[in-house]
This record gives sequence, structure tokens and C-alpha cells, in this order.
Amino acid sequence: MTLTQYFRLVDTQARMALKADASEYFFGYIWWVLEPLLFVGIFYLVFNTILVSGRDDYLIMLMCGQLTFIWFSKSVSHSARSIISNVGLIGNIDIPKTMFPLAQVQEGLYKQAIVFLLLMVVLVFSGYAVSVSWFWLIPVIIVNYIMIVACALIASVLVCFIRDISMFIPLAMMFLMFSSGVFFDFRDLPDSQMASLIMTYNPMAFLLDAYRQVLMHQSMPDLLQLSRIGLVFAVITAVVASWMRKYSRLLALKALTA
Repeated sequence: MTLTQYFRLVDTQARMALKADASEYFFGYIWWVLEPLLFVGIFYLVFNTILVSGRDDYLIMLMCGQLTFIWFSKSVSHSARSIISNVGLIGNIDIPKTMFPLAQVQEGLYKQAIVFLLLMVVLVFSGYAVSVSWFWLIPVIIVNYIMIVACALIASVLVCFIRDISMFIPLAMMFLMFSSGVFFDFRDLPDSQMASLIMTYNPMAFLLDAYRQVLMHQSMPDLLQLSRIGLVFAVITAVVASWMRKYSRLLALKALTA
């Protein structure tokens, strides 16, 4: 199988999953944007209306963080069981195991493209002017995507060896959600040194802040830190993908017997 055929197969699998997912529910494709908007609405009610955030732009800040985090969270969570969910196919064909988590990630990318478009529409209607600085979203999204791929591959491998890992992933996502500034802005914290430390060592916190800086403040993200994060997760992706290819039969055995 050539590299082109491989990626075409991944993309085809993702598109088929999208159609199957849409046909399963009454609202179909509308759920791609309705579900994340419902999450935003719930957390806006809690953190802005009940707890009173005191920020006029809280809804936009929350959307930039929440919609981006949902992309990461759902892609990794769905990818975690992607290999063991295809044991019937794996047991009959020696197929690259990376294909299954990557198809889940690709499916999430298609959904997120619509979500990002909606976010930009909301920004424009909220008075934020379209700016050339929004092009800085391109490297931010690319690094975000690389991080998702790396975490998706790792999660899918771990679940093959220890099924219980899939039960801990939602807890890990919840911890990451509350520690990455989804509901608040680290720049508002009185301890600026602590905020800087968190954004240095928590890549998700940095990326959420980067989205907000680009979309809300028309500012260029920290390209050095963005490059570091992209490089680290690109290396992780390459290493894990190489390991999955080398030990493809072991993964198949673990998926079938674990």
C-alpha cells in the first residue's frame, strides 16, 4: 500500500463514519455544531451568569477555549478504542493499525472545520473585525492537529494493552479541561509567574491562549513556543507510528485477546 493509498483509505473511512454518524440521529449533521454549542451554553450559564465572571467578552473567550478543547477531547477519546473496536477486521487482514485512530482524528477535523467557521461568524457578529492576523490560526491549528494525532496514537496503543485505560481518559480530559484555562483566562490571574509557568508546560493551555490572542486581540502567538510544541508532538507521532508499524502483529494480538 502506497502512502497516497493509505491516506485516501483513512480519509474514506472518516467520511463513511461521518455519514453513518449523521444518519443515526434525527438532527444529523446539525449535531456537529449543536453539541459543542450546548456545552458552551451550559458552562456560560454556570461561570458567567451564576458565578459572574465580570467580563463583557466572556462568551467569546469561552467559545474560543471550549470549542477548541472539545475538538481535542473528543478526537482522543474516540481514538482510544478505535483499534479494539475493529478486532473483526484486524483478525482477518494485516492492516496498518495507525489507520484506525487517524480515521477518528480525520473525522474530528471535518467536524471542527464547521465549528471554526461558526466561531468566526459569531466573532464577526459580535463586533470583531476580520483581520489578516487571523492567518496566524493556520500554524496554531496545524500544531493543535499534530498534538491530537500524537495523543490519539498513544491512547489507542495503551488501550490495546490495558482496556481500563479507556476509563481513565475521561477523567484525564476533565482534569485537563479545568487546568488549561477553558473557563478562564490565565492572563487575568494575579500571579503572572504562575500563569506563565502553566502556559509553558501545559501545551493545551498555551494553544487555547493562542487561539484567543489571534481571534480576539489580533495578536501573533508566541511562534517559538508554538514551534517547540509542534516539534515535540511531531517527534512523538513519528516514534509511536513507527513502533505501531514494527509491532503491528503484537498490537493485533493484544487487541484480540486483551
